[in-house]
Amino acid sequence: MATNGQNLPVKSPPAGVPRSFSDADAAVAYLQELYAEATTFLRDHFDATIAGAERTARYRAFYPELRIVTTSFAKIDSRLSFGHVSEPGVYTTTITRPDLFANYLTQQIELLIENHGVTVSVGPSITPMPVHFAVAGDDSITVPQDGALDFPLRDVFDVPDLATTNDDIVNGFGFEYEDGAAPLAPFTAQRVDYSLARLSHYTATTPEHFQNHVLFTNYQFYVEEFEGFARQMLADPDNGYTALVGPGNEVITESSAHLPTPAKLPQMPTYHLKREGGAGITLVNIGVGPSNAKTATDHIAVLRPHAWLMVGHCAGLRNSQSLGDFVLAHAYLREDHVLDDDLPVWVPIPALAEIQVALETAVAEVTKLAGYDLKRIMRTGTVATIDNRNWELRDQSGPVQRLSQSRAIALDMESATIAANGYRFRVPYGTLLCVSDKPLHGELKLPGMASDFYKTQVSRHLLIGIRAMEQLRDMPLERIHSRKLRSFEETAFL
Repeated sequence: MATNGQNLPVKSPPAGVPRSFSDADAAVAYLQELYAEATTFLRDHFDATIAGAERTARYRAFYPELRIVTTSFAKIDSRLSFGHVSEPGVYTTTITRPDLFANYLTQQIELLIENHGVTVSVGPSITPMPVHFAVAGDDSITVPQDGALDFPLRDVFDVPDLATTNDDIVNGFGFEYEDGAAPLAPFTAQRVDYSLARLSHYTATTPEHFQNHVLFTNYQFYVEEFEGFARQMLADPDNGYTALVGPGNEVITESSAHLPTPAKLPQMPTYHLKREGGAGITLVNIGVGPSNAKTATDHIAVLRPHAWLMVGHCAGLRNSQSLGDFVLAHAYLREDHVLDDDLPVWVPIPALAEIQVALETAVAEVTKLAGYDLKRIMRTGTVATIDNRNWELRDQSGPVQRLSQSRAIALDMESATIAANGYRFRVPYGTLLCVSDKPLHGELKLPGMASDFYKTQVSRHLLIGIRAMEQLRDMPLERIHSRKLRSFEETAFL
């Protein structure tokens, strides 16, 4: 039995035996078995230790891992952007919450087996599982903060390790595991666990409720509209929507049911209109600013959503625009700065055709305008995102020149961040904004300025985002997840 620096023997659950599988369902079942053994072991010993049991050992359990070995350069279906590796080698990933990700894991493993004609190996990894993540989701167990116990927690249990909680894989830094294996998935298990915990904190809803189609907004009005739309959907059981979930994991399944509001709303109030298989829509009110936008997308990305869209307010930069007009982003001027270290500003963020078509089609459907007439209320072009909400109070010559040179038609504080993080995390993205002020033309965002037209357009705006998501939901997954989002050396997993 090994010992640590405090001369305590290291005690672990019985080591699981690596097994090979040619059936994805069986592989996922074994991942769940290994994960359950590890978490149960840590929970039981944590409970006993907190209750005062003598500390005679350091308790350590390991995440399960998935591994494949390929020896052929055989070419796969070049239309696919995921589900295969680029060259022969050893590929692996640590796995957490195989219960939550069962459908995703089954799909990705099936593609590997089919595309490469190999088996997958499932067994324990060499990555310790932090006790914080092992007890996550169990309301009866709380891990005290460092210093609150009469012993150093890290002397007895493993704690989160930034060395395995970073974004080296998605940032393309040539990540390799300790044994030289290449990554099979975009996130390590600890990185996923960290984000799952953060999601619960920021949104006050558990990850199980998140749907595959995510709308971001920066205005409370959209939350109210979303709840109203959700109630309409729940009134008709034939449309496929089954429940509405709000902060605090409050769930209603009837259109007239009361949806309680927590005494303290979370930083990013989130609502989920659920549908079987996660095919519903999640709305996140991220508030104002690129930091919030980055925080939300950093963590939602581990859920591997099928698409996310920004539907919020913006400043219109052209005199031809009116309050309430729509802006469909075809490009982004990135002056938000929160992603400069992860995704340099010289990296272009392309518009994704499938998303753009879905959004424009949804605008036409909801407004009953089409073709040339659509130009009356919608403009396409560059959206500028900045990190200074009060940029108007500075000398405008510099900012205005840059905005003009970029051909920007709108300005906000979140859209480019959400799009750039979608690009970085390989999550299809798009932006449709609504003009709420025109600062360059004297129409500042002040009380009483909203026209009836503006109010009508805002009420339509959310519905347009929902209709676009419903179109994307009906597309094959391989069409939405474009090859444009994949780099030279990509993980097999979506």
